[in-house]
Amino acid sequence: MRKRIIVTGGAGFLGSHLCEKLLKEGKDIICVDNFFTGSKHNIKHLMDNPYFEMLRHDITFPLYLEADEIYNLACPASPVHYQFDPVQTTKTSVMGSINMLGLAKRLKIKVLLASTSEVYGDPEVHPQPESYKGSVNPIGPRACYDEGKRCAETLFFDYNRQHKLKIKVVRIFNTYGPYMHPNDGRVVSNFIMQALQNKDITIYGEGTQTRSFCYVDDLVDGLVKMMDSRHDLTGPINLGNPDEFTMLELAQKVIELTGSKSKLAFKPLPADDPMQRKPDITLARKELSWEPKVKLEEGLRKTIAYFDELLKNGSI
Repeated sequence: MRKRIIVTGGAGFLGSHLCEKLLKEGKDIICVDNFFTGSKHNIKHLMDNPYFEMLRHDITFPLYLEADEIYNLACPASPVHYQFDPVQTTKTSVMGSINMLGLAKRLKIKVLLASTSEVYGDPEVHPQPESYKGSVNPIGPRACYDEGKRCAETLFFDYNRQHKLKIKVVRIFNTYGPYMHPNDGRVVSNFIMQALQNKDITIYGEGTQTRSFCYVDDLVDGLVKMMDSRHDLTGPINLGNPDEFTMLELAQKVIELTGSKSKLAFKPLPADDPMQRKPDITLARKELSWEPKVKLEEGLRKTIAYFDELLKNGSI
């Protein structure tokens, strides 16, 4: 019997890659998405697969399905999108988690939460281990996402303690690759889109803030390894690439790889934008035998090719 798996947010950037990987592994997939930030374009190549099913649904409302596992990835994940409707963002993290946990409890199945490095806020510890409790502004413009995910983690661990539910929690650091939304406001998509169109590349602050970029194939591999790990491994576990780059370094690399004529344009730093972000992946290496394999240049080439194709086809 094929294992039936629910992927919420399955038409999003990460979700679509996860659906693709699980199908290749012989799973039966129910992709659940309300298309707030997800796109049919991301999953159109999966639609003809008889083991792939698409369900338009908002997980802030209960879901009644039968399945063997749930990956809960549903939530806008870029500032442009999650700040557009912050109340809905919080509801997706909190009410959505309650609904998915309730479904997993009824079915007695494992459920995985795609949490985020944003739970660490603007960190005072570097790199960030899972034991670090974070430095988050609970009333700032990013709080709908940061605190929403922190509350989702709380709910997952309370269901684990109170109902003995099998949970898995991963904290995802910056991820990039094909199927990213071209206008999601994230730094990789911003820089690539600006460079391909020879527009000024927008740098916030002095460009000295750092991020660590994980290619999507590596990240999805980590999600599946976490779901398949031993039952008592609940997490949270960091998944990300510990190679750290400044925004200036990233911009110069994108200009070089695209052959762009773009210049750098400096703008003020947004509120609560973290200055450093780098995962400590000691736990993922030890417990999952996982670490990223794709180097930044290789991943950027694939991502640039994807956006270049979208521009040439007039899909943007």
